[in-house]
Amino acid sequence: QVQLVESGGGLVQAGGSLRLSCVPSERTFSSSAMGWFRQAPGKEREFVAGISWSTRTTYYADSAKGRFTISRDSAQNTVYLQMNSLKPEDTAVYYCAADRILSRAVSEYDYWGQGTQVTVSS
Repeated sequence: QVQLVESGGGLVQAGGSLRLSCVPSERTFSSSAMGWFRQAPGKEREFVAGISWSTRTTYYADSAKGRFTISRDSAQNTVYLQMNSLKPEDTAVYYCAADRILSRAVSEYDYWGQGTQVTVSS
C-alpha cells in the first residue's frame, strides 16, 4: 500500500511560519486530489486544506483562510502546506491524504501519511 510521507513539522513561536511537504512513498503514485488534515489531542481529525491535482482548485477551512496556502509541484509529485501567522491553536499532528476526489471529509480519503507534529508556543 502506498503511503504518504510528511515532513516539515516542528516547534515554532506564535506568529511564525512552517512549510509542510508531502510525498508519496512510490514515485509512480498519482491521485486526483490531496488534502491536509490535523488532529489536536482529544479532538477529531479535521480538514485544513485540499487541492485538485488537475484543476488546481483549492479548498480551505475557515481557520486556515488567509494564513495557510496549499500548493503542488507536479514535477516533484509533492504537495506543500505553507503556514503563516501560526497560533497556539494550530498545534496538532498534521496529516497528508490523497484520493480521487477533492473533499473536506476525512472519510473520503483512502491514502494517509503518518503525520508530522506542529507545535506553536505562545
